[in-house]
Amino acid sequence: MEHGPGGIPEALDCIRALNAAGTSAILRLPENSPTWAKKALDLGPQGIMFPMIESRKDATKAVSYCRFPPDGIRGSAHTVVRASNYGIDEGYLSNYAEEILIMCQVESGEGVKKADEIAAVDGVDCVQMGPLDLSASLGYLWDPGHKKVREMMKKAEKSVLTTDPAKGGAYLSGFAMPHDGAGEIRGRGYHMVAGAVDVGLFRNAAVEDVRRFKMGLVNESDSEDSSEHDKDVDDEKYWSDKQNFKFR
Repeated sequence: MEHGPGGIPEALDCIRALNAAGTSAILRLPENSPTWAKKALDLGPQGIMFPMIESRKDATKAVSYCRFPPDGIRGSAHTVVRASNYGIDEGYLSNYAEEILIMCQVESGEGVKKADEIAAVDGVDCVQMGPLDLSASLGYLWDPGHKKVREMMKKAEKSVLTTDPAKGGAYLSGFAMPHDGAGEIRGRGYHMVAGAVDVGLFRNAAVEDVRRFKMGLVNESDSEDSSEHDKDVDDEKYWSDKQNFKFR
């Protein structure tokens, strides 16, 4: 819900489709706010991702938005929301905190500096790296492969990996990129890897289809030109032959 046009109703449709396929759903919020977190969590996703987390304070707030009082400030309507099966799941209040994956995105220079503190916050299960926003924050918009951006990425990665998930630390998650494939980031110790993006798959397929169509037109045009040339030669020969025939 951060960059796409969808909101809560669209997210619900996506969750239904994913659940029907036996796939876990993680919702990324538009911002780190209690209102968005409350509405998203009430839908019953298996995970929630907070964008642009830059400090321990930001991460602590994010976790508080996912917890009911006294552990947090999440508003309660658990008897009538989808997350508790509309109140039928009697054990929801006892299990909800263990069954939701809380992810915090580190995607700025400030966030990288505090990555270890963010990962150590109680309740933060996973730190998600954001290479595109990080490149923009460092002055290299749309150049996540820049040397300085990659250096900052590695610094943040090491900071998160030094925390032990078994002792309250966080797992490391990231997006596969053209310059930094899924195998590469997995090899650097990432626990969770986001692969292809659906929009990118559709776009690439459409662009490739148009490219093939255009190449077909070019080849067809070349073929027609060749045919016309052969036809012109045949025509010239034909008329020449007729003229020669006339003059005999």
